[in-house]
Amino acid sequence: MPLERPTTSPISQFGLGLAAVGRPGYINLGRDADLPADRSVDALRAHAHRLLDAAYARGVRYLDTARSYGRAEEFLATWLDGRPDAQDVVIGSKWGYTYTADWRTDADVHEVKDHSVATFHRQLAQTRALLGTRLGLYQIHSVTPDSPALTDRALHEGLAALATEGVTIGLSTSGPAQAAAIRTALEVTVGGEPLFGSVQATYNLLEPSAGPALAEAHATGRTVIVKEAMANGRLADRHATGADTSTLREVAHEADVSCDAVALAAVAARPWADIVLSGAANVEQLTSNLTAADVHLDPDRLARLAESAEPAGAYWAHRSRLAWA
Repeated sequence: MPLERPTTSPISQFGLGLAAVGRPGYINLGRDADLPADRSVDALRAHAHRLLDAAYARGVRYLDTARSYGRAEEFLATWLDGRPDAQDVVIGSKWGYTYTADWRTDADVHEVKDHSVATFHRQLAQTRALLGTRLGLYQIHSVTPDSPALTDRALHEGLAALATEGVTIGLSTSGPAQAAAIRTALEVTVGGEPLFGSVQATYNLLEPSAGPALAEAHATGRTVIVKEAMANGRLADRHATGADTSTLREVAHEADVSCDAVALAAVAARPWADIVLSGAANVEQLTSNLTAADVHLDPDRLARLAESAEPAGAYWAHRSRLAWA
């Protein structure tokens, strides 16, 4: 099913990302307590299936994965095989990173980035082998302004060919210069037509720098997907304890909801945010995250929350120091 902007209900604005459950190691805070002690492939497959079942039951219809998320594509594929009723979900995946940790949490290198044409064709074949025609969106993973993916015409032609098969072509961005990468991508055309139909970027209360560029993308008809709206767990109740999150705690107390619900609702309130991803690692987190669909934040509270922003460079430097666990 191709990617479209959700229009049916507040919950349809929320999707589920599988970065935290497709591999034994990731950088989300508190992950040791969020996943089962057994990190075997079978245990995490069963855990991921429970999470997907819960998301579908709550009305989530966009699911996000990537080649580099360990076995996340495989876990999603086996879940789809067992859920013939789930024909209405849209599947997005990403290529450009190769998972290299060999199912270990202590690997020196967990993933290797390569945006070459050869990697695109290799990883597309791997994704197709697992997800087949269920793939609705294929994104270049973690594009920065210096990525060759923004200028490689042969790659653009290959991506455009995939688009003729009904797959939306997108990109995700990362780093302090996300806005520059997004604006460059918006200008990429093949045969006079825009190549990218969607943009996925990190945006949250601590790191809102991509906001104006995402608004521009939305205004040109692209679907905007927000990732890391929880800042890798920094905006969850148990970690939102510092001065940088004091306003978040105040607003959550006033609204009588959890910090994560406020953090996600603040992102969903942006008129350009078409899909906001939950990166929940278990059903309890997902349930709490999705209460954001019922949270209304007035302009005063949104303005107060906006004061939590950090300089983009400081945010990404902090993120780069997070440990894989």
